[in-house]
Amino acid sequence: MIVRLGTSLTEKELIHGCVQQDAKAQRQLYEQYAPVMLATCCRYLKNDAEAEDAMLNGFLKIFQKIDQFKGDGSFEGWMRKIMVNEALALLRKNKTMYLEVDIEKADKEPDYHKLEMEMNANDILKILEDLPTGYRTIFNLYAIEGYNHKEIGKMLGISENTSKSQLSRARLLLQKRLIDHEHNVTSKLHRHE
Repeated sequence: MIVRLGTSLTEKELIHGCVQQDAKAQRQLYEQYAPVMLATCCRYLKNDAEAEDAMLNGFLKIFQKIDQFKGDGSFEGWMRKIMVNEALALLRKNKTMYLEVDIEKADKEPDYHKLEMEMNANDILKILEDLPTGYRTIFNLYAIEGYNHKEIGKMLGISENTSKSQLSRARLLLQKRLIDHEHNVTSKLHRHE
């Protein structure tokens, strides 16, 4: 396969070029998907340097195993699974994932319509980022990546019930933080009236 400079390859051509270990195809694949894959790693790892390490290790694995992608399903989804596994491996290696943290139950539901009007995506991502590592990890795996509790349990070496419990606690903590955010915004508005 000959890759010409300045031309953009299709996904199929990129995959074929990477299977052939063509450096230009590998560079284009990296440049095309690195921002999305880094964002995936950042959802699991708070430290930017660790997220970047996980992403780089993920791309190394992608280039090593790209011949295993058979075209079943999304190529980006296949790569994202590798990135998630790399981020989880780094969490396990650094032992930063604590699955048990006590929280107080939220005593009311936040006004989701009002929050939707007042919050932008960065506000929501910041709240997710501030969750304890274990909660954030399970919430991301379940709510964003679409894994079920059995798969999450296998990936993290925990029971299915622990995964369910941690997701429930993550949701309660998110709910509490959304209520706190709603209260803070309402307080600021009343002060300016």
